[in-house]
Amino acid sequence: QVQLVESGGGLVQPGESLRLACAASGFDFSRSGMSWYRQAPGKERELVAVINTFGLSTYYADAVKGRFTISRDNAKNTMYLQMNSLKPEDTAVYYCSGGSTWGQGTQVTVSS
Repeated sequence: QVQLVESGGGLVQPGESLRLACAASGFDFSRSGMSWYRQAPGKERELVAVINTFGLSTYYADAVKGRFTISRDNAKNTMYLQMNSLKPEDTAVYYCSGGSTWGQGTQVTVSS
C-alpha cells in the first residue's frame, strides 16, 4: 500500500522554527521526486518545495525561499522540510506528495 505520513506540525510563534517529516512506504522512494504543498484556510493548495530523487536539485516557492529547506534521506524513506523564521502567513496544512499519492497533512500554526 502506497502511503505518506507527515509529522512535526504544531503551534509556534513568529520567528521560530519547525521541521516537518514525511515517511514514505509502498513505493520506490529513492526513485521518486517528492514535494511539499500547503493549503491555508480559504485558499487553494500551493506548491512549497520540490526535491529530485537524489536531493541534488530543489525548487522553492518565492514565499519561502531562503527560509525553508527541503531534504531527503533515501535510506530512511523520509523527506523533510526545515522551516525557519516562520511567519503568520505560513499558517496552513502542509502536505507531502510523491509516488502518485498524498499524505494526510500536518497543521502548522504561526501565531503570537
